[in-house]
Amino acid sequence: MARGLSLVAGGAVLARSGPAGGARPKALGEPWRLPAPHAPHAPTLSELFAAHPRDGGWIGFLLAQADAARPVLWVQDRMAILESGRIYPPGLPSQDLVHVEARDARDALWAMEEGVRCAALSCVIGELWGDPKVLDFTATRRLAVAAERSGVPCWLVRLGGTANLSGARMRWRIASAPSLPNQLDPKASGAPAWDADLFRARGSPPGRWSIAHERGQAGLFHLVAAPSDRALGQDERLRA
Repeated sequence: MARGLSLVAGGAVLARSGPAGGARPKALGEPWRLPAPHAPHAPTLSELFAAHPRDGGWIGFLLAQADAARPVLWVQDRMAILESGRIYPPGLPSQDLVHVEARDARDALWAMEEGVRCAALSCVIGELWGDPKVLDFTATRRLAVAAERSGVPCWLVRLGGTANLSGARMRWRIASAPSLPNQLDPKASGAPAWDADLFRARGSPPGRWSIAHERGQAGLFHLVAAPSDRALGQDERLRA
Protein backbone atom coordinates (compact mmCIF):
# COMPACT_ATOMS: atom_id res chain seq x y z
CA MET A 1 0.00 0.00 0.00
CA ALA A 2 1.24 3.51 -0.85
CA ARG A 3 2.49 5.63 2.06
CA GLY A 4 -0.26 8.21 1.73
CA LEU A 5 -3.15 5.77 2.14
CA SER A 6 -5.07 4.45 5.11
CA LEU A 7 -7.58 1.62 4.93
CA VAL A 8 -10.95 1.25 6.62
CA ALA A 9 -13.30 -1.70 6.12
CA GLY A 10 -16.98 -1.99 6.96
CA GLY A 11 -20.50 -2.71 5.76
CA ALA A 12 -22.38 -5.63 4.20
CA VAL A 13 -23.87 -6.03 0.68
CA LEU A 14 -25.21 -3.69 -2.01
CA ALA A 15 -28.34 -3.96 -4.11
CA ARG A 16 -27.63 -5.96 -7.24
CA SER A 17 -27.60 -4.26 -10.61
CA GLY A 18 -28.67 -6.12 -13.71
CA PRO A 19 -26.99 -5.80 -17.11
CA ALA A 20 -26.84 -2.28 -18.49
CA GLY A 21 -29.12 -1.55 -21.39
CA GLY A 22 -30.05 2.09 -21.60
CA ALA A 23 -33.24 1.59 -23.63
CA ARG A 24 -35.39 4.70 -23.68
CA PRO A 25 -38.51 4.44 -21.47
CA LYS A 26 -41.81 4.76 -23.31
CA ALA A 27 -43.79 6.37 -20.47
CA LEU A 28 -43.42 7.91 -17.04
CA GLY A 29 -42.96 5.30 -14.35
CA GLU A 30 -41.83 2.56 -16.75
CA PRO A 31 -38.74 0.74 -15.40
CA TRP A 32 -35.62 1.21 -17.49
CA ARG A 33 -31.84 1.02 -17.30
CA LEU A 34 -29.50 3.96 -17.63
CA PRO A 35 -27.59 4.46 -20.89
CA ALA A 36 -24.29 2.62 -20.84
CA PRO A 37 -21.26 2.38 -23.14
CA HIS A 38 -21.52 -0.36 -25.72
CA ALA A 39 -18.94 -3.13 -26.03
CA PRO A 40 -15.99 -3.11 -25.97
CA HIS A 41 -16.25 -0.12 -23.59
CA ALA A 42 -18.55 -1.63 -20.92
CA PRO A 43 -17.77 -1.69 -18.06
CA THR A 44 -15.45 1.30 -18.17
CA LEU A 45 -14.62 4.63 -16.52
CA SER A 46 -17.49 7.05 -15.96
CA GLU A 47 -17.07 10.55 -14.57
CA LEU A 48 -19.63 12.20 -12.30
CA PHE A 49 -19.94 15.86 -11.36
CA ALA A 50 -22.12 16.74 -8.38
CA ALA A 51 -24.38 19.72 -9.00
CA HIS A 52 -22.97 21.20 -5.79
CA PRO A 53 -20.02 20.01 -3.68
CA ARG A 54 -22.38 19.62 -0.69
CA ASP A 55 -24.98 17.66 -2.68
CA GLY A 56 -24.40 14.02 -1.74
CA GLY A 57 -27.36 12.63 -3.65
CA TRP A 58 -25.03 11.12 -6.24
CA ILE A 59 -24.12 8.44 -3.67
CA GLY A 60 -27.53 6.79 -3.97
CA PHE A 61 -27.36 7.14 -7.76
CA LEU A 62 -24.12 5.11 -7.83
CA LEU A 63 -25.00 2.53 -5.19
CA ALA A 64 -28.23 1.70 -7.02
CA GLN A 65 -26.05 0.40 -9.87
CA ALA A 66 -23.56 -1.65 -7.84
CA ASP A 67 -23.42 -5.45 -7.93
CA ALA A 68 -24.53 -7.09 -4.67
CA ALA A 69 -22.35 -10.16 -5.13
CA ARG A 70 -19.01 -8.33 -4.73
CA PRO A 71 -17.55 -5.60 -2.49
CA VAL A 72 -17.15 -1.93 -3.41
CA LEU A 73 -13.80 -0.12 -3.21
CA TRP A 74 -14.35 3.53 -2.20
CA VAL A 75 -11.40 5.93 -2.37
CA GLN A 76 -11.41 9.52 -1.04
CA ASP A 77 -8.57 12.00 -1.18
CA ARG A 78 -7.87 14.23 1.83
CA MET A 79 -9.50 17.35 0.39
CA ALA A 80 -12.68 15.48 -0.55
CA ILE A 81 -12.95 14.27 3.06
CA LEU A 82 -12.31 17.74 4.49
CA GLU A 83 -14.80 19.46 2.18
CA SER A 84 -17.64 16.96 1.91
CA GLY A 85 -17.11 14.44 4.72
CA ARG A 86 -15.82 10.94 5.29
CA ILE A 87 -17.82 7.88 4.29
CA TYR A 88 -19.88 6.53 7.21
CA PRO A 89 -20.43 2.81 6.47
CA PRO A 90 -23.31 2.23 8.97
CA GLY A 91 -25.27 4.97 7.20
CA LEU A 92 -25.06 3.25 3.83
CA PRO A 93 -27.68 0.70 2.72
CA SER A 94 -26.12 -2.64 3.77
CA GLN A 95 -23.03 -2.98 1.67
CA ASP A 96 -19.71 -4.76 1.52
CA LEU A 97 -17.31 -1.80 1.58
CA VAL A 98 -13.55 -1.29 1.47
CA HIS A 99 -12.75 2.37 2.21
CA VAL A 100 -9.40 3.97 1.40
CA GLU A 101 -8.39 7.42 2.65
CA ALA A 102 -5.71 8.90 0.37
CA ARG A 103 -3.34 11.73 1.26
CA ASP A 104 -3.77 13.45 -2.10
CA ALA A 105 -5.11 12.99 -5.62
CA ARG A 106 -1.98 11.17 -6.77
CA ASP A 107 -2.37 8.48 -4.11
CA ALA A 108 -6.11 8.28 -4.74
CA LEU A 109 -5.59 7.64 -8.45
CA TRP A 110 -2.98 4.99 -7.66
CA ALA A 111 -5.39 3.20 -5.31
CA MET A 112 -8.19 3.40 -7.88
CA GLU A 113 -6.02 1.98 -10.66
CA GLU A 114 -4.81 -0.86 -8.45
CA GLY A 115 -8.34 -1.60 -7.31
CA VAL A 116 -9.93 -1.54 -10.74
CA ARG A 117 -7.59 -4.35 -11.80
CA CYS A 118 -9.16 -6.62 -9.18
CA ALA A 119 -11.98 -8.57 -10.84
CA ALA A 120 -13.37 -9.52 -7.41
CA LEU A 121 -14.72 -5.99 -6.91
CA SER A 122 -18.19 -4.83 -7.84
CA CYS A 123 -16.92 -1.36 -8.74
CA VAL A 124 -14.41 1.31 -7.77
CA ILE A 125 -15.60 4.76 -6.66
CA GLY A 126 -13.08 7.56 -6.29
CA GLU A 127 -13.80 11.05 -4.90
CA LEU A 128 -11.38 13.83 -5.85
CA TRP A 129 -11.67 17.47 -4.91
CA GLY A 130 -11.18 20.28 -7.45
CA ASP A 131 -8.86 20.05 -10.45
CA PRO A 132 -5.57 18.49 -9.32
CA LYS A 133 -2.76 18.63 -11.89
CA VAL A 134 -2.24 14.86 -11.76
CA LEU A 135 -5.81 14.33 -12.95
CA ASP A 136 -5.11 14.75 -16.65
CA PHE A 137 -6.18 12.91 -19.79
CA THR A 138 -3.43 10.30 -19.34
CA ALA A 139 -4.55 9.44 -15.81
CA THR A 140 -8.21 9.07 -16.80
CA ARG A 141 -7.28 7.11 -19.90
CA ARG A 142 -5.29 4.67 -17.76
CA LEU A 143 -8.31 4.16 -15.50
CA ALA A 144 -10.61 3.60 -18.48
CA VAL A 145 -8.30 1.03 -20.07
CA ALA A 146 -7.77 -0.81 -16.76
CA ALA A 147 -11.53 -0.96 -16.13
CA GLU A 148 -12.23 -2.28 -19.61
CA ARG A 149 -9.57 -4.96 -19.30
CA SER A 150 -10.76 -6.22 -15.92
CA GLY A 151 -14.49 -5.68 -16.43
CA VAL A 152 -14.77 -3.64 -13.22
CA PRO A 153 -16.79 -0.39 -13.51
CA CYS A 154 -14.97 2.69 -12.25
CA TRP A 155 -16.64 5.94 -11.15
CA LEU A 156 -14.57 9.10 -10.82
CA VAL A 157 -16.51 11.60 -8.70
CA ARG A 158 -15.38 15.21 -9.25
CA LEU A 159 -16.35 17.40 -6.30
CA GLY A 160 -15.94 21.09 -7.10
CA GLY A 161 -14.17 20.17 -10.34
CA THR A 162 -14.58 21.36 -13.93
CA ALA A 163 -15.33 19.22 -16.97
CA ASN A 164 -11.90 19.47 -18.54
CA LEU A 165 -10.26 17.01 -20.95
CA SER A 166 -10.90 13.43 -19.84
CA GLY A 167 -10.64 9.86 -21.04
CA ALA A 168 -13.90 8.88 -19.34
CA ARG A 169 -16.35 7.16 -21.69
CA MET A 170 -19.40 8.69 -19.98
CA ARG A 171 -19.73 11.98 -18.11
CA TRP A 172 -22.66 12.79 -15.84
CA ARG A 173 -23.94 15.76 -13.86
CA ILE A 174 -26.12 14.58 -10.98
CA ALA A 175 -28.32 16.75 -8.76
CA SER A 176 -30.66 15.68 -5.97
CA ALA A 177 -34.36 16.08 -6.76
CA PRO A 178 -37.35 16.07 -4.37
CA SER A 179 -38.08 12.55 -3.18
CA LEU A 180 -41.22 10.82 -4.39
CA PRO A 181 -44.37 10.80 -2.22
CA ASN A 182 -44.47 8.15 0.47
CA GLN A 183 -47.58 6.06 -0.04
CA LEU A 184 -47.65 4.94 3.60
CA ASP A 185 -46.95 8.29 5.27
CA PRO A 186 -47.51 11.59 3.42
CA LYS A 187 -45.24 13.37 5.91
CA ALA A 188 -42.31 11.03 5.26
CA SER A 189 -39.94 11.07 2.31
CA GLY A 190 -40.34 8.46 -0.39
CA ALA A 191 -37.96 6.97 -2.93
CA PRO A 192 -34.93 9.16 -3.78
CA ALA A 193 -34.87 10.96 -7.12
CA TRP A 194 -32.23 12.69 -9.21
CA ASP A 195 -31.78 15.07 -12.11
CA ALA A 196 -29.36 13.09 -14.28
CA ASP A 197 -27.60 14.89 -17.13
CA LEU A 198 -25.51 12.70 -19.42
CA PHE A 199 -23.57 15.41 -21.25
CA ARG A 200 -20.98 13.19 -22.92
CA ALA A 201 -21.09 9.53 -23.93
CA ARG A 202 -19.41 7.17 -26.34
CA GLY A 203 -21.87 4.75 -27.85
CA SER A 204 -24.99 6.40 -26.37
CA PRO A 205 -26.73 9.69 -27.16
CA PRO A 206 -26.56 12.38 -24.46
CA GLY A 207 -29.71 13.33 -22.59
CA ARG A 208 -31.21 14.60 -19.37
CA TRP A 209 -33.73 12.78 -17.20
CA SER A 210 -35.53 13.14 -13.89
CA ILE A 211 -35.36 9.63 -12.45
CA ALA A 212 -35.99 7.61 -9.31
CA HIS A 213 -34.66 4.22 -8.28
CA GLU A 214 -36.93 1.20 -8.54
CA ARG A 215 -37.01 -0.17 -4.99
CA GLY A 216 -36.85 -3.92 -4.95
CA GLN A 217 -35.85 -3.98 -8.64
CA ALA A 218 -32.10 -4.15 -8.84
CA GLY A 219 -30.42 -1.67 -11.14
CA LEU A 220 -33.70 -0.27 -12.46
CA PHE A 221 -34.82 3.36 -12.53
CA HIS A 222 -37.97 5.06 -13.78
CA LEU A 223 -38.84 8.48 -15.11
CA VAL A 224 -40.57 10.94 -12.78
CA ALA A 225 -40.77 13.73 -15.39
CA ALA A 226 -40.68 13.99 -19.16
CA PRO A 227 -37.14 13.63 -20.60
CA SER A 228 -35.41 16.67 -22.09
CA ASP A 229 -32.94 15.17 -24.55
CA ARG A 230 -30.64 17.60 -26.29
CA ALA A 231 -27.60 17.65 -28.52
CA LEU A 232 -24.22 18.56 -27.12
CA GLY A 233 -23.48 22.27 -27.18
CA GLN A 234 -20.36 23.54 -28.87
CA ASP A 235 -18.70 24.42 -25.56
CA GLU A 236 -19.31 20.89 -24.24
CA ARG A 237 -17.88 19.38 -27.42
CA LEU A 238 -14.69 21.36 -26.87
CA ARG A 239 -14.42 20.34 -23.21
CA ALA A 240 -15.07 16.68 -24.06
